[in-house]
Amino acid sequence: MSVSIRQLVDANVDSIGLSWLAGRSGGDRLLGVSSVEPADLVGYLNLIHPKRLHVFGRAESDYYARLDDARKRGILSDLVAGHPPGIVVTEGIEPDPMLVELCEADGLPLLSSPLGSARVVDLLRLWLSKATASSTSVHGVFMDVLGMGVLIAGESGLGKSELALELISRGHGLVADDVVDFRRIAPHAIEGRAPPLLRNMLEVRGLGMLDIRAIFGETAVRPKMKLKLIVQLIRRSAMENEYQRLPLEALTQDVLGLAVRKVVIPVAAGRNIAVLTEAAVRSVVLSLRGWDTTREFVERQNRLIQESDG
Repeated sequence: MSVSIRQLVDANVDSIGLSWLAGRSGGDRLLGVSSVEPADLVGYLNLIHPKRLHVFGRAESDYYARLDDARKRGILSDLVAGHPPGIVVTEGIEPDPMLVELCEADGLPLLSSPLGSARVVDLLRLWLSKATASSTSVHGVFMDVLGMGVLIAGESGLGKSELALELISRGHGLVADDVVDFRRIAPHAIEGRAPPLLRNMLEVRGLGMLDIRAIFGETAVRPKMKLKLIVQLIRRSAMENEYQRLPLEALTQDVLGLAVRKVVIPVAAGRNIAVLTEAAVRSVVLSLRGWDTTREFVERQNRLIQESDG
């Protein structure tokens, strides 16, 4: 996804104090076409990165002031020739009139901010990470279970909403039901939210739509969570046909280009799926701390075999 300089300015007038100095005709220049990393989209003035939104601060201004006129013209010409999306002059610095003239003639957006360079770079990268993030909508229930963002997935009729209701009654939190909007907000982070229409709502067969916030209180809902685990509910027959009973390698599922840890729980009468889900979350927490229970069991089994053979 890409955003235009005009969109960036309009969205950051209050937070960064962006205003136009020149090149307003180039407001449709885009950010985010050639890169998905915010660090590659905005940074300090550097001619090696022509497609970046350049930030011109106090250090750059002091260096520029020490140059002779010929060198200044050469730098500005190279800067404009790189066809960057725009330039932001920080700390209220008065730009060189030659730069203003070149930007106006080329349609190169020249912006100003009263904030310091480091603050402007950080705020712009944060905003761009959200504005240019890839996104998708997934069917399922998204929960906060023991502080971990858990997507409960599975075909219709397996009891995803009933499981969510049981988890809520056990003190966990609802993020979204039925449709979950996911956005990749960082290289290793995916954030999930509920669509505005479904916020705080949970549909349970036989009960209809439940307002979880009204029924259970503020602590029963979450506005957003980072996706860390997918709990896939399946029928017992599918478990026997498609999955190993004791997999040696952790299962994962691709979401927006990121491999997310996944556990598969077969659904059958009499099974307490809520307890199994909590156990799955605790197991993943242990694995994140470096504890691999399955591998530990296999190694223990091998040691006992070796000892018996000896």
